[in-house]
Parts: sequence; C-alpha cells; structure tokens
Amino acid sequence: MSQFGFLQAEWPDLHDAAARAEALALPDPRASAFYVRRTLELAIAWLYKYDRTLVLPYQDNLGALIHDPTFRTAVGPAIFAKARLLKDLGNQAVHSQKPFRQYDALTALKELFHIGFWLVRTYAKGAKPPDGLAFDQAKLPNPAAVTQQTLAQLQKLEADLRARDGKLAEILAERGNLDKELQRLRAEVAEARARNAAKPDTHDYNEAATRDRFIDLYLREAGWDPAAPNVAEFEVSGMPNNEGKGFVDYVLWGDDGKPLGLLEAKRTRHDALKGQQ
Repeated sequence: MSQFGFLQAEWPDLHDAAARAEALALPDPRASAFYVRRTLELAIAWLYKYDRTLVLPYQDNLGALIHDPTFRTAVGPAIFAKARLLKDLGNQAVHSQKPFRQYDALTALKELFHIGFWLVRTYAKGAKPPDGLAFDQAKLPNPAAVTQQTLAQLQKLEADLRARDGKLAEILAERGNLDKELQRLRAEVAEARARNAAKPDTHDYNEAATRDRFIDLYLREAGWDPAAPNVAEFEVSGMPNNEGKGFVDYVLWGDDGKPLGLLEAKRTRHDALKGQQ
C-alpha cells in the first residue's frame, strides 16, 4: 500500500502519480523524480482550477504558476519552498545529463509527501490524515527488476503528457464565464478550506530540511559536492558563546586545501549579517 493513500479518495490522479514515483524511487531515481514533478503539476493545476483565490499569471508554465503571488499567499512559505524544490529536482531529472542520485529522488518524495498532506489537510471534504503522519523511507516498495528509463524516454513522456493535458489557461478560458457546475465546486472548495482551517495544523512540515536540500541542490549544480569531507558543519573556534565554538554550515575548499568561501543558512526573515561572525 502506498504511503500516499490519503490522496486516493479525492485526488485519485495525484495518488496514482505519487504511487508511481514511490515505486520507482529505489530502482529508477530519475523516473521517480519525473513522477514527483508530475504529481506537483497535477496538484497545482487543481489548485488554480478550484481555489477561486488563485489567479492565473501571464504564463501557465510550472515556474510561473508557483511564483505567482496568489499561489504563494494561498500555500504559505513552507509549501511554496517545497514546490520550488520539487520543480528544480524534476527539471534536473528530465533535462540534465548528469547522473541523478537516489538521495535526490528520496528527497523529492519526502517533500511531495508534505505537499500532499497539506493539500488534503487544507481542502479535503472527507477524512484527513492525522497530523503526526510522516513519510517512512523504510516502507518503500522493494526494488523490482525494472529497466531504467533513459533521458530521451522521459523527455518524450513529458511532451506526450503535456500535449494530453492541454494548457491550463486554455482550459479555464473555455469556461471563462464559470459555468454553474464550476462555480458550485469552487464554493465547496472554499467552504472546505475554511472549515479545515478552523482546526490548527500541527503537522511538522520540516522547513529547515527543505532549506538545507535547496542549498545542496544548488551547490551540486555549481560543481561542488556537499557530501565531501569538511564541507558541511565545519567546527570553528572564537565564537561569542560560552564554549567559544561554533559551526560554519558549509565551507568550499580549493585544491590547495584553503577555504574559498563560507555559506551560512539563515531563515529569510533574518538579516544576512546575523551569520557574519
């Protein structure tokens, strides 16, 4: 049974795509990340269609949909960051010649789990998963004997799915006058969201882990290995605390063994100078 079973009752297409990503995480990480992004695309298309607070931007590609102010307001900073990360990991899987690591596929699955949980917790009319529900890597299906899909095969699949889906802008434009059925469904979604918001959401969305995975992704894109020795959590002395010790989040080392740069991860609401010491 898929760990994304909570999607099946009201979002069966999202459940099927997420379950496919889950089944491929170990035997075919690149294809798994492709299906993670596919699930994200379906989820965001649903939001723009049924949440009347969202307004389509001038383009309906995934990046534009995620960065639109109405989307960011509707989902909040944690889900927005996760959506960005899944978009970037999915793009890397489908458009980069570099090997795609299993670690990145598992990262994408974990973040998708949070987005799926948020969607159901926020919009479901029926049963919601318990706030303490968490993704468990140990429950992933045992790897089946599958032939890994090539980059070209995934790119063709991407093109085929996009052609079948059609453009979100055109789909909504055809119903620009919002027929009575769509108006009714949007009203139901608004009522469900208001009702669900009345109960505090105590689910741990693990925002810190999302920030760290973003940094790792961008370091690898720039040619650095965040898993190399002495890169992450490098201990330093002379810090203004009782022990006089601290840790630099990331150190980028040159071939001569000298540090070329330091990276400090801080929440966006903190001043960058907070990490200067």
